[in-house]
Amino acid sequence: MVERQNQRWVVGISGASGMKYALRLLNVLSLEVAEVHVVFSEPALRVLGEEEGISLSFARLNARALLGEERPNIYFYNPRDIGAAIASGSTLFDGMVVVPCSMGTLGAIAHGVSQNLLHRAADVTLKERRRLVLVPRETPLSEVHLRNMLLLAKMGVAIVPAMPGFYHQPASLADLVDMMVMKILDQMGVPNNLVKRWGEGNERLASPVPMLVPVTKS
Repeated sequence: MVERQNQRWVVGISGASGMKYALRLLNVLSLEVAEVHVVFSEPALRVLGEEEGISLSFARLNARALLGEERPNIYFYNPRDIGAAIASGSTLFDGMVVVPCSMGTLGAIAHGVSQNLLHRAADVTLKERRRLVLVPRETPLSEVHLRNMLLLAKMGVAIVPAMPGFYHQPASLADLVDMMVMKILDQMGVPNNLVKRWGEGNERLASPVPMLVPVTKS
C-alpha cells in the first residue's frame, strides 16, 4: 500500500441512486488516506435507507453503521452545519468527490448556489482550485444536465458518470462497483488495484480491500 498519510479528502454523498458506489469508496479511501470528511445531503439519507436498508439520522451516522467496522479517520458532518471546517477555504484538504451526484447537486455546484454544506464544500473546492470529482448518476440526460456538466468540465472539474465497464469480465455486482470506484480513485490520484486494467493480462485481480457488510440497519 502506498503511504499517503498527508492526504485529506471531502466526500459528498447526494440523493441520486448509487449508494453502493459511495459506501465502497468510503471503505477503500479511508484505508489509503489520512482523513476522510463526509457530508450526506438530506435526500441521500433517504436513498441510503431505500437502497441499502440502513436507516440513520445525521446524529447517528458513523463508520460502523455504514461499513461494518470502526474507521477513526472518517468524520461526518450535518449538511445544515454551514459553520463546519470544510465550509472554509482556510481548511486545507486535497480535494472533494461527490458520489453519487444528483442533477440538482450538480446544477447547484455549477452555478455557485450553496444551499447546504455539501454545496458549500464543493464551492470552496472550486474557488481554492483544488481537485473536484463529480460522479453523476442519471439517465437520460437533458440539455440542462449536459450544459451544466460542460460548464463544470470547462472549470477543470472531473465528470465521471457512473458507467462501469465490462472488459474486466465482472462476475458479480461487487465487481461492477469496484470498476466504477477504481475510475473515481484514478481521477482523485489515489493509487488502487481494485480491478484488472486493460492490457494487464487475463488473470483476475483479487480486491485488496474486502467488501464489508454494514451491521446497523435500523
